Amino acid sequence: MLREVTISLPPMIAGQDLSIDSPLAKDLESAMREITALDDAHGADLDALGILLLRTESVASSKIEAVEASLDDYARALHGIRSNASALSMVSATAALDAMIGNVTKAGRIDLAAITSAHEALMRDDPAEARYAGRLRDMQNWIGGSDHSPRAALYVPPPPDLVRKYLDDLIAFANRDDLPALVQAAIAHAQFESIHPFTDGNGRIGRALINSVLRRRGATTRIVIPLASALVIHRERYFDLLNIYRNGEVRPLLASFAEASRIAASESRISATRVAEIPAEWRKLAGPLRGGSAAADLLTMLPSQPILSSEDACAALDAPRSSVFAAINRLHDAGILRPLTHRQRDQIWGATAILDELDDLSTRIALAVR
Repeated sequence: MLREVTISLPPMIAGQDLSIDSPLAKDLESAMREITALDDAHGADLDALGILLLRTESVASSKIEAVEASLDDYARALHGIRSNASALSMVSATAALDAMIGNVTKAGRIDLAAITSAHEALMRDDPAEARYAGRLRDMQNWIGGSDHSPRAALYVPPPPDLVRKYLDDLIAFANRDDLPALVQAAIAHAQFESIHPFTDGNGRIGRALINSVLRRRGATTRIVIPLASALVIHRERYFDLLNIYRNGEVRPLLASFAEASRIAASESRISATRVAEIPAEWRKLAGPLRGGSAAADLLTMLPSQPILSSEDACAALDAPRSSVFAAINRLHDAGILRPLTHRQRDQIWGATAILDELDDLSTRIALAVR
């Protein structure tokens, strides 16, 4: 029988001093240049790019937790089709990331309410975890080993009565202004995973914290960095880095985050250019359109709403329903829209080029990661 469990008590980090060697500092600066360049890119097109990157990051973050679904399944789940549990989970991860970054942007700081609100958005529709949504754990949890006991666990985080104390310390660290932003984001994430404050969903909330720190520090102002798309390529290595951090070594984690964020931001800039070009390509595919027509207005709407239902289009456009449906059919015939469901009524449509860019971005990041 298991009679004893060894728990881990990470050091408090609120006032932690960090020494960064020159080669690592150079890599971190290179990554930050890419992040800044991405945030400054294509200002008029950032609504579309922001949606693209938000969804790319949420999908990849879910895949790190072995939650897998196709992009089309994800798109259908965005519109309430509940046939794929993994896709629904990805949609919840998107809502959680959006909620946390929105709270941080509004408040100008990271607080416990932002974290618990994001967790509530992530877990409220999970049939097994909904009752714990937005609540700090009141039980012991662990990583690895059996689902039923911590026997052979890889890591046992602090007991529940210490979780709030550790989170207060983490939040103080995350609101400092005297550290390089990417260093702060990486350590805040690793510390959050070491505290493991929720019964489930810790990985996805912890990765949402990365972009929240970057937003609070002004490293980004309008977009998220799809860092998880780089981390998921070597999923086990990422978990190993968290364990190395728990053993007191910070540099490997920082080096990995520097490379991953540089690649993610650089490849996202390619997507920024691509997204900026898509509307002109659509106009060529659609042929001559009368200004103010339903088809012209629908084309204008698609960059910021690349997944929509027929009813969404009818509600958004100031045109008769028959004209809206004719516009949808025209864009479908031109290859601009593709159907994402097989139903006859309230079909869900996806902007083909933008959905393809979501796939392409993840693929390019995967190929670039060493």
